[in-house]
Amino acid sequence: MTENEMISAIQNARSAAGLSQDALADATGISQATLSRILNGERIAKLPEIILIAEATACTVAQLTGSAVAERMECAARAANGSSTVPMRQQLLHFMELDAYLDDQAIPAR
Repeated sequence: MTENEMISAIQNARSAAGLSQDALADATGISQATLSRILNGERIAKLPEIILIAEATACTVAQLTGSAVAERMECAARAANGSSTVPMRQQLLHFMELDAYLDDQAIPAR
């Protein structure tokens, strides 16, 4: 993923979470000036900042950095009784991201 694509992913996550730049700065503890420089491409986000942004926007680090399992998989779900598939899909993707991380770290499944 290029730097511009990562900036776009962060912007999309911020927007999807319904957060303004100021609200994201407050939620992450990153100064608004620093966050603005990151989102304008004037400064590269450091990993601790990406982690904070991911937590504040309910995304995974992998989704923001382009190594997301979501880009490599398809999933299907069926909703019943008026429920939504969106939360189910998010949980599935979080589990798949965790599985991929543990696999990358050579941590065996039990």
